[in-house]
Amino acid sequence: MNSHHLSLLVSLEMPFGQYKGSLIADLPGYYLSWFAREGFPSGELGALLALMYELDHSALRHLLDPLRFAHQPRKNTLYPPKRG
Repeated sequence: MNSHHLSLLVSLEMPFGQYKGSLIADLPGYYLSWFAREGFPSGELGALLALMYELDHSALRHLLDPLRFAHQPRKNTLYPPKRG
């Protein structure tokens, strides 16, 4: 596990299935457990889902909170939007 993988959990969306469009970090534990029982997809997505499963199973989801804050879109306060 490295910081890049953790940041991907809070920035990448699930590309298919019931939770398509949800951030991987927001997938419910029972869905991650289903993948753990049935098999994770191959490649990077499978590795990220397995990592998220381990975080959820170990009650460590809170470790992603600082990363969530870092990935929130920020309003541009330097240049207010033009009107007119």
